Amino acid sequence: MKHSDIRTTSLPSGEKVPVLGQGTWFMGEDRRQAQREVEALRLGIDLGMTLIDTAEMYGDGGAEEIVGEAIAGRRDEVFIVSKVLPSNASRKGTIAACERSLKRLKCETIDLYLLHWRGGYKLHDTVAAFEELIETGKIRAWGVSNFDTDDMEELFDVSGGSAVAADQVLYNLTRRGIEFDLLPFCQNRTIPVMAYSPIEQGRMLGHPALAKIAKAYEMTPAVVALAFVINQEGVIAIPKSSTPQHIRDNRKALDLKLSAEHLAVLDSVFPPPQRKQRLAML
Repeated sequence: MKHSDIRTTSLPSGEKVPVLGQGTWFMGEDRRQAQREVEALRLGIDLGMTLIDTAEMYGDGGAEEIVGEAIAGRRDEVFIVSKVLPSNASRKGTIAACERSLKRLKCETIDLYLLHWRGGYKLHDTVAAFEELIETGKIRAWGVSNFDTDDMEELFDVSGGSAVAADQVLYNLTRRGIEFDLLPFCQNRTIPVMAYSPIEQGRMLGHPALAKIAKAYEMTPAVVALAFVINQEGVIAIPKSSTPQHIRDNRKALDLKLSAEHLAVLDSVFPPPQRKQRLAML
């Protein structure tokens, strides 16, 4: 990575990736916003948030096209994550979906390719497709999304399943269920957890306790919420923003170290799980 000041975490392969990236959910849905979205992603890259997460589902491929425009001439600077829909996740379907994504992204390789969530196809068929895509150089690593602990355990029983490189799930201050079992499971295996909607799409930001802590650091509540997420070992946050000021604010989360006192306050108002919880999804 060109930005040596950006904190990283490691994939199982040992490759380092930024703990703060950029999401693209809801991008590519309105061509009138396309240039604004492209410029937002480019600003994020300039600031060192070089991991970009997208999916064939987002904007029916429109988000991947936005990413393709944003990374034009800069492919070697970024780490691209995309996802296959479960309805396409047969052995042949996964390969075809990946090839369509590559065309929209205008690149030859996806760095990390995820199964978006579990569907009707057997895991071994999807994993076999991922292995073939690695062999042909179309992806560099594969992972999953919205997999709970039991799903991960089942995946590890599939031939080749232990090569999973990441699990992307809903995780933020108001959705801490994974801390009970899924997060430790992944941490013990050096499998990064990618946190989507790390500020709950803004719904938590009006909380008085969060506002008070943000004031103490002269930061926004969103920065505090993001800092909490990326201060967890092996967690990558992928907030989506099309606003330059919000993108600059997101970057500040990398430099914010929450005090033990403030972490205790957050635990009191956003309690960690005391028992197994069903995996949350949006």
